[in-house]
Amino acid sequence: MEIRDAQCMVKTLNLSEPYSITYESVDRADNIFLNIITRDGYRGWGCAAPVKSITGESPEDVLNCFSSIIEPLIKGEDIFRYAYIIETLKKELHGMPSALAMVDMALHDILSQKTGVPLYKFLGSYRLSIPTSITIGIMPLSAALDHARSHVKRGFKILKIKGGKNVSEDIEKILRIRETVGRQIRIRFDANQGYSVEDSLKFIKGTSHASIELFEQPTPKDQLELLAKVASKSTIPVMADESLLSLKDVFRLSKDHYTDLINIKLMKTGGILEGMHINSVAKAAGIHAMVGCMDESALAIAAGLHFALSRPNIKYADLDGHLDIVNDPFEGMLKIESGVLIPPESAGLGWISLHKINL
Repeated sequence: MEIRDAQCMVKTLNLSEPYSITYESVDRADNIFLNIITRDGYRGWGCAAPVKSITGESPEDVLNCFSSIIEPLIKGEDIFRYAYIIETLKKELHGMPSALAMVDMALHDILSQKTGVPLYKFLGSYRLSIPTSITIGIMPLSAALDHARSHVKRGFKILKIKGGKNVSEDIEKILRIRETVGRQIRIRFDANQGYSVEDSLKFIKGTSHASIELFEQPTPKDQLELLAKVASKSTIPVMADESLLSLKDVFRLSKDHYTDLINIKLMKTGGILEGMHINSVAKAAGIHAMVGCMDESALAIAAGLHFALSRPNIKYADLDGHLDIVNDPFEGMLKIESGVLIPPESAGLGWISLHKINL
């Protein structure tokens, strides 16, 4: 299955409602879409969601890398040598994880199309579906409570609350949300690197009766010793997110148990193949994983979902990055029922079932 051609295009995806986290406010996201075509007529789609402050790339960087590195390297290659292709690109695309993830998705899409099954089945199909959290960004308390009520009314059973700017306000918000939604709804909290160790311990103590499911990236990403201090004293499982970008990172985080959980985002780690390696290291250390996302098209969210369903060590999903996009070219790929993500049953990533791709 020789690669005959590849095309790459960028699209600005607009959000129906802007949101804020500790280090930025977002109202749109640029996604880059890759289409790989084989000589026997198979097409595979991939998606990159570069964010300079997270992945280290800009959309322009990804497009330039496609023209100068990716396209020349993959043309003429055999799809079945996908491990060789990814490993070769990884050396050339150092510091470009979402560009690598884009290629990885498209290759896996074609491979699973060739076998005639959805990607999650091609990868192993440990689960058939998984509940996702839905995010409430940093906003005034009254607005957060309104959003919580709305999400629960829509059937979501897991809320992920963003904070990290003011620990006292965050504690009050968590307590009020718990009071509002009751005990049946799971609550996760993400400080997005905004806390010190002292803030983190104050938050843990202040929300001790709120049954927080997990506490994500409380401290700065490059200060692992601070994350380790929080994890060692926390009664809530602590999750590393921004601290995890690579296989080396998960090794450092897990060998001394600096964290209780990890968040694998394909855009940060370089795709499904590298995500599997990262998950295996975490599993060996007894650390469970979540598959998370950025502001991504349903195409990329589908890749994360297929991956999440394939491995028993992946216990959590935070795959809501497509829900607020108003002009997604791959809208309709995924089903959500009562907050549970259900994968497409068509072959590959699942875009084949769409009537039209609006690019």
